[in-house]
Amino acid sequence: MELKSIGIIHSPHQRAAGAPAQVAFAGGSVGTVEIFPEYSGGVKDLAGFERIWLIYWFDRAVPARLEVTPYLDTEPRGIFATRAPCRPNPLGFSPVRLIGVEGHLLRVADIDILDGTPLIDIKPYVPLFDSFAAQRIGWCSRIADGVNGAADDRFAVRDTKGLADGPP
Repeated sequence: MELKSIGIIHSPHQRAAGAPAQVAFAGGSVGTVEIFPEYSGGVKDLAGFERIWLIYWFDRAVPARLEVTPYLDTEPRGIFATRAPCRPNPLGFSPVRLIGVEGHLLRVADIDILDGTPLIDIKPYVPLFDSFAAQRIGWCSRIADGVNGAADDRFAVRDTKGLADGPP
């Protein structure tokens, strides 16, 4: 299996601590997605979509764990029952709002991704395919309304000085 980065995500979020834990908590945060020139032809027709899925590599997450205490919870959970970044294959996905397409740059909002994150793929968000009513949402049913949704640094790599989000 081989993955290639097709671009870089730019956002105002420099560190995991304080960044939105999910798009729902991003509050309109604005960023850009830089598509590498060899992939820029792939953005044709993308401007017609209100939202797009960004699929990316959690390049600054701690090594994989099979059990974690996720954001917005206090109990350990199996990694596959969470959206924690420290996964065996550290892929993330976010349905950001597409503001505009300018050549190889995508202007986006509602972004919850750290600045400089490698982009793996883009797919259009299509409500007919991507939105399902769900009655059973596991431990997430206990998440209280009104949470601030800001992440902490529990999954961030530490640099040599012990600071979170240092180089991996």
